[in-house]
Amino acid sequence: MARWRIWRPRSRAVPFLSLLLLAPLVFTGLKAVNKIGLSSERNYSRGHVTFVTVFTTYNSDPAEASKLPSNVVTVGKHSYSKVGRSMAILNTFIGFIQVSMPRSNVIILTNPNSKLTHGSAVILPIEGNYSRGNLMLQRIRSYIAFLEQRLEELETVEDINHLIFTDSDIAVVTDLGHIFEMYPHCHLALTFRNNKGQPLNSGFVAVRGTRDGIFKAIEFFKEVLEAYHLKYMEASRMLGDQLALAWVVKSYLPSAFSKFSKHEAFTGEVNGTSILFLPCAVYNWTPPEGAGQFHGMPLDVK
Repeated sequence: MARWRIWRPRSRAVPFLSLLLLAPLVFTGLKAVNKIGLSSERNYSRGHVTFVTVFTTYNSDPAEASKLPSNVVTVGKHSYSKVGRSMAILNTFIGFIQVSMPRSNVIILTNPNSKLTHGSAVILPIEGNYSRGNLMLQRIRSYIAFLEQRLEELETVEDINHLIFTDSDIAVVTDLGHIFEMYPHCHLALTFRNNKGQPLNSGFVAVRGTRDGIFKAIEFFKEVLEAYHLKYMEASRMLGDQLALAWVVKSYLPSAFSKFSKHEAFTGEVNGTSILFLPCAVYNWTPPEGAGQFHGMPLDVK
């Protein structure tokens, strides 16, 4: 999973520019692989995969925003307003999924007041506070609401649809369905890195689409939400959920943290939930920050 942080903080403008500039080249390469039959996507007997992301914009009038010089960024021959820039990243996110996993769907959880529309994704409004300072807290709530709705649907529908919850500024460069086949007994998958401050990255969470998997995911997210409320409401707006996630895991499985330096997948149990821990270096890779530091993507990145 190639991960490209875009608009936060400002120093990350280079990955943003790189993603939009390189996307057409990568799309062409991935399409060529699919054409000659080398695509890794398979017909999963145990379910398809749906990507779920939380996305919203903060300016209701893109036309007016584009008139302000401070709101405009130029990439190649194209200029984007803040809203246009966010939409360009969302389109790129969906585009990579369509090429790498063409049978997968994309669901966007958003503010009911949003005017968001997209021809290649399902828009699902969920009530809540989507303000900038509350967005990561709201994301957990939106995940829980979506999973509860999905659990109700499974009472009448038998199909298994595995779920991958991600940031909306990532690039999926290969099929990820193998996660659910290789580790059939895990309810969730999280990504880790050798970082004492932020050892778990909340931008990628995979959930097995069975009733048991979804139920366990709901209970797990509720614990993370409670930890956020009790301990991390004063944390940076983009940090609280990751701190809460790490706190919950450490409370039940402190031994996991000694394995984060090895960059190898492993499993563990957190309050009855079987969790697969995947290395960020492969499943949630972030390019180096700063001008001149990006020299390509490792070959094993998913």
